[in-house]
Amino acid sequence: MAEGLKQKLNEDLKTSMKAGAALKISVLRMAMTAVHNREIQLLKKTEGLSDEEIIEVLRTEVKKRNDSASEFQKGGRMDLAEKENAEAVILAEYLPAEISDEDLMRILKDGIREEGATGEKDFGKVMKAVMPVLKGKASGGRISSALKKLLGS
Repeated sequence: MAEGLKQKLNEDLKTSMKAGAALKISVLRMAMTAVHNREIQLLKKTEGLSDEEIIEVLRTEVKKRNDSASEFQKGGRMDLAEKENAEAVILAEYLPAEISDEDLMRILKDGIREEGATGEKDFGKVMKAVMPVLKGKASGGRISSALKKLLGS
């Protein structure tokens, strides 16, 4: 299918190898491995993943890094937390920008109005309604916290 993002990852890996950027090399190799594993999992080894599917893989990897960094911070391992954060930053370079807070709030308010939500008990109903619109445009944690704020007030 589309080779755009996968090709960019490969080219950036080659450039990083020539420059000797050890962390970026490590992160890009990991990303390529995650993409390769997803291709195998979805039985798309021959045609490859679409850019959207690759972005989904990269979002998952960024989330893993952020979760790990958070856990390392709780455990007092700031060195490992910083490494995880640095890896997340490198991976985030390949992701499209998230929507603005204003647009997020507008979509959430529309969802609340459409579902007739009145409080936190309707959280799941509203999330189910807005997630198809917001998928890939904002992180689940960001959507969730914004919606809780709106439903709580």
